[in-house]
Amino acid sequence: MPPGVTPEQALAMAAEISRGTFIERIELEWLDVGLDRIVARIPVAGNTQPYGLLHGGATAALCETVGSFGTSIHVGLERRPVGIQLSVNHLRSVREGAVTAIGTPIHVGRTTALWDVRVQDDEGRLVAVGRLTLAIRDAAPG
Repeated sequence: MPPGVTPEQALAMAAEISRGTFIERIELEWLDVGLDRIVARIPVAGNTQPYGLLHGGATAALCETVGSFGTSIHVGLERRPVGIQLSVNHLRSVREGAVTAIGTPIHVGRTTALWDVRVQDDEGRLVAVGRLTLAIRDAAPG
């Protein structure tokens, strides 16, 4: 964790920034927040495509949210991570329960970050693998 921030404070911060956003709409729940990994999950219900399967866009949103917030923990609130490339390989379909994303930073530098995100179902089976590249910008004044 960043100096002076407890894991509980980081989880509270994650919940706070999620209020009123798309993150809340997909019912994302933060499970673990740290410098070395970010863990979050979403329910399948409410995040499906018309055939009852977990929507690939919901999986992508989960991956991007995990990597973006993880980068924020590294660079601080005065910087803004912005996704510039996301690829997600969908390996297994899911119809019920929840999926959990475990994101680990590969690189967090001054201007870019790269994250690996593994998405698992409730049985721990690999559902998807994501790779997210972010640009790191200074926050706009005001």
